[in-house]
Amino acid sequence: MPAHFTRRSLIRGIIAATAVASLATGLAACGGDSDAATTTSAAKTGEVVVGQVSNGAATQTTIKVSEVKSISAELPDSVRKSGKLVIGEGALPAGFPPLAYVGSDQKTLTGSEPDLGRLVAAVFGLKSEIQNATWENMFVGIDSGKVDVAFSNVTDTEERKKKYEFASYRQDNLAFTVPKKSTWNFDGDYENLAGKTVSVSAGTNQEKILLEWKKKLEREGKKLTVKYFQDSNSVYLALSSGKIDAYLGPNPGIAYHNKQTENTPNATRTAGTYSGAGASLQGLIAATAKKDSGLAKPLADAINYLIEHGQYAQWLKAYNLSNEAVAKSEVNPPGLPLDNS
Repeated sequence: MPAHFTRRSLIRGIIAATAVASLATGLAACGGDSDAATTTSAAKTGEVVVGQVSNGAATQTTIKVSEVKSISAELPDSVRKSGKLVIGEGALPAGFPPLAYVGSDQKTLTGSEPDLGRLVAAVFGLKSEIQNATWENMFVGIDSGKVDVAFSNVTDTEERKKKYEFASYRQDNLAFTVPKKSTWNFDGDYENLAGKTVSVSAGTNQEKILLEWKKKLEREGKKLTVKYFQDSNSVYLALSSGKIDAYLGPNPGIAYHNKQTENTPNATRTAGTYSGAGASLQGLIAATAKKDSGLAKPLADAINYLIEHGQYAQWLKAYNLSNEAVAKSEVNPPGLPLDNS
């Protein structure tokens, strides 16, 4: 997936998957200047509250986490002595729940991405400062040194490694959503799509993957029908009425829609996930810092501390993203190759 194509595909897919729920619950869009900052602190020392003002996108959860001095000692002096970790988000102009968006108080940047940044800052014993910008300006902030690290659903790619270093923290997955009452499951096998009608957003990476499966099935004499709709209202109306069997989109947006509709007549569920990088590689989302900044290792160590002590699982569960868990944070793991990144 091209680097920018991946990002735009994700946002387009998440918007398609979440617009209905966003309108229904009145989620605020991110606003303000591209360099607008919001600083948040734990409710009290040793705690980080995730899912605050999330307007139903998460279950608000208080997570206990304090400084781990052996990890904070690994930080570059400039970061450790500043007393804060400046975290970049690329959520302007509209945000993308449940990952990053302005919460129901109309000012706090909430979502799974800034909340993980806050947890990591707590392991470092630092205050967290969130710098929200457009996607492009977030990288400008890293390049200029105004931002220490981005937690903003950045896919690890070999192309990006030319300028940045990574500490992985979440799988980059696509997901099928179906009516909750449906018994169909993808189970990772494209053969299970035979005879099904599936919707997907045009021009996205998930469309590319789905159309490849369609061609494979056609060569086997089997049929997969792919349908397109202009907006998410139409997608979910088609799903609830039985005109389509499933919708394929980015997993976080699917998880958000499932959460928003769980107590409604049109409740949906996830019927399977698939790597956004395709069959040959598990795509990964990673904390992103300037190359040779010395931040990737302490970031990975902080994330691994959270994994080992249970706070990571609490964070994912709060956002209904447990199906994107990684067993370990890695420094600069294999990313999307240069010919597909």
